[in-house]
Amino acid sequence: MADLRYFVVDAFAERAFRGNPAAVVPLEAWLPDELMQSIAGELALSETAFFCREGEALRLRWFTPAVEVDLCGHATLASSFVLMTKLEPQRTRVAFQSRSGELFVERSGETFTLDFPAWRAQPEPDAGVRDQVAAALGKRPRELWRGRDLFAVYDSPEDVRRLAPDFAKMKQIDVHAICATARGDRGAPSTGSRGPDFVSRFFAPAQGIDEDPVTGSAHCTLTPLWAERLGKTSMTAHQISKRGGVLDVALAGDRVRIGGRGILVASGALHL
Repeated sequence: MADLRYFVVDAFAERAFRGNPAAVVPLEAWLPDELMQSIAGELALSETAFFCREGEALRLRWFTPAVEVDLCGHATLASSFVLMTKLEPQRTRVAFQSRSGELFVERSGETFTLDFPAWRAQPEPDAGVRDQVAAALGKRPRELWRGRDLFAVYDSPEDVRRLAPDFAKMKQIDVHAICATARGDRGAPSTGSRGPDFVSRFFAPAQGIDEDPVTGSAHCTLTPLWAERLGKTSMTAHQISKRGGVLDVALAGDRVRIGGRGILVASGALHL
């Protein structure tokens, strides 16, 4: 088998070694699933993306070190960055086929904007789950919502920043992941702050990722959740992980637009 090129891109980053790193492997033909999973495990980033042409379409798939996932925002941005700056620099738009339907990305200067489905959450009715989440996160949230993930709403960014999750307890909860979130300074009334409208942290130990640095797919739910609370459709979001990330988000009906930058930090070859 010939060597395969790969790229590592920091997505939703304002400078290198911030945001969320994703590996991107362009393919001319699909590899066996087991091999792609092994590559993702070897590269050991939160996500490794593979894309391959199928007729006139491009199909995109994402793997954590442990499993294939249905949607990943930062690795979609990273894949678009590679496609539109390294492989086909004349491009300014791409449509990817994926497990989550057709996903669009547009480039304007250094900004890549994802067009993703809006996922609306519902209040979590199970008191037992609410107790489990409180124990796993170390602090009881003010509200708990369920979509693909559980969304724990806290009173302040400092509440979210100070969480010290128990990942063993978190794995016992039957959910894809848990996202902690709070209104940011810009979202608070009468502060005049230029900080974010809302903040978040994202934990997915069941998917092989204890804490994800920046999670585009979580903003498919966070965007409508906070748009309703703040009475605005365009917002700035900060994911306040150790690496940190900045996302410009907008709600457009049943779609969410998520914008950010990508920075190439490494490239090489996989010898298979």
